[in-house]
Order: sequence, then C-alpha cells, then structure tokens
Amino acid sequence: MIGHIGAALASALLGACSGPSETTNLTQCDVSLFVLGVAQDGGKPQIANPDDPAWADPSLRRLATSLALIDRRSDTPKRWLFEATPDIKEQLQRLDAAAPVDRRSGLDGIFLTHAHMGHYTGLMLLGHESAGAQNISVYALPKMADFLIGNGPWSQLVRYHNIILAIMEADASEDLAEGIRVTPFIVPHRQEFSEVAGYRIDGPDQSVLFIPDIDSWEDWDATGTRIEEMIASVDVAYLDATFYANGEIPGRDMSGFPHPFVAHSIERFSGLAVEEKTKVRFIHMNHTNPLLNPKAQERRTVMDAGFNIADEGEEICL
Repeated sequence: MIGHIGAALASALLGACSGPSETTNLTQCDVSLFVLGVAQDGGKPQIANPDDPAWADPSLRRLATSLALIDRRSDTPKRWLFEATPDIKEQLQRLDAAAPVDRRSGLDGIFLTHAHMGHYTGLMLLGHESAGAQNISVYALPKMADFLIGNGPWSQLVRYHNIILAIMEADASEDLAEGIRVTPFIVPHRQEFSEVAGYRIDGPDQSVLFIPDIDSWEDWDATGTRIEEMIASVDVAYLDATFYANGEIPGRDMSGFPHPFVAHSIERFSGLAVEEKTKVRFIHMNHTNPLLNPKAQERRTVMDAGFNIADEGEEICL
C-alpha cells in the first residue's frame, strides 16, 4: 500500500497510508518506508542557480534522495535511514514528525549506497560539533567502510564512536527485526571512492527496490542482471531518474552521462505488463529534471506511460 503526504504537511503525518484502491490509517502501517527526499545530491534549488524558481517558491524545493525504514511495532519506533544526505537535519525533523522517538537522534542505523556527495556527507552532522551521536550503526560495503575509516573527517566519527561501521557483504541479507531484512547488491556506477550499492528492502508483507544511481540498465545486463527481473521480484521499485533526457542541460552533450535517462527507461520498460510498470517510482532527480516541475508535460508523459514519480512524504506499508 502506498500513501502520500505532501512535504508541507510533514508535521501532520498522522494521515492516511493508501494504496491504489484502499485506504488505511497510518497507525496500522506497522512497518513502512517513508520518502524523505527525491532530488539529486545537491537538492533543488541547487547552489549557484539563482534563477531557479524554487528559491522564491518553497513548494518547489526538494531535498536530496533519502528513505527511512520505520518499525512501529513497539512503544518506541525503530528507524533506519537510507543515505546520509546534506539535508539530513531537515530530514530527521520530518522523520520525527512521522515516527516520534524520545531518543537522541533516534536512529537504529544508516545504510549508505556509495561515496558520492549526496549519499554520505550528512554523517558529519553526527559528530561532536553537532549531534554528538553515540554508536549509530552505519551499514556500508567494504570499500565504502574503508573510505570512511581512512579519510577525515569521517575517520573521527569512527574514532569518537559517533558511528560504528557495520560492514556488509554484497547479496547477503541484514536481518534488522522480525520480518525485516535489507540486502545490498552491487550496481555499475562511477566508483571513484567506493563500490556502489542498491538495496532490496523486505518487510513482513511487501518489498522495495532502491537504486538511486546506476550507469545504465544495459551495463547491468552485461553483468547478468536484468532490471526487469529485479522489478518483478518486488512490490515497488525506486529507480534512478537523475536526468529526463539529453538536452536538459543547455550547451552540453549528455549522451555519455552515467545515468539512464528517464525517457530511455520508459522506452525500455514499455513492454512490461501494467502491474509491473506501476511498481516503478522514479527518484533522484537533478535540479534540471522537468519531473520536479509539477506542471511539466514530462510528468504527464511518465504517468500516461503507466509509471510513477516519487514524492517527498509518501509512505509505503511493508
């Protein structure tokens, strides 16, 4: 079941968690995935873009891509983040509204995909200069863990026990609670500092695929993994939508950019059954991506083709 609550209503997140044909009270959503951000690493508006209308219109602003996994089956909810973004401060505030806790930071763990700016740099706010967190588990694949250990200021977080590294193995599941497990897998994407992970997130009743960054679906084909098979294995798939199409950045040939254009994904997935298309929710949109404009024709094109676009505040019951 998928519900949506607009970001402007983040302080009143006791609304509905609804699916395509039914609605249920959010308190019945014992285990859920909550969307905290949908933009590319720099968010929207992005630095050094003074003409972006989002500066003047807060309703157009979007935070860097992040998800929260919430387990409400005890008196104090358990909460895990996927990505530690530069917007982590506001995202934790939204998470507190959705699933309040009385613990400092209230995080049971953070899952990182890779060492690109928008996916891990929020860790700095866990340090003694800010949150002064204690022993928060940070789940990372081996090269990502080595990067954090071997480079400041991240190494100081480890040394001061603000974070504890939980080193994962690709394709090996992490059991977080009864009926909840997370499985990392390797995806082809720029690996300047670490390998790049995607995640399968399994709850008691539903499962989600999270791939915010990948070079191309065809590069993954070459490794023996087809995205169509991955989509078929889950109930919802959050997929890389960094750029809509070549030409959206004026004056640049984008044909070699290491992301699948949304237009290409729509074409590739055109043969999927209707119920498979509806699983796809495009996420991680660059500030230039017209899908971030609620009035853009491209949004209608995506929806008319049978796919969906991730929104901040939406919640999936797992």
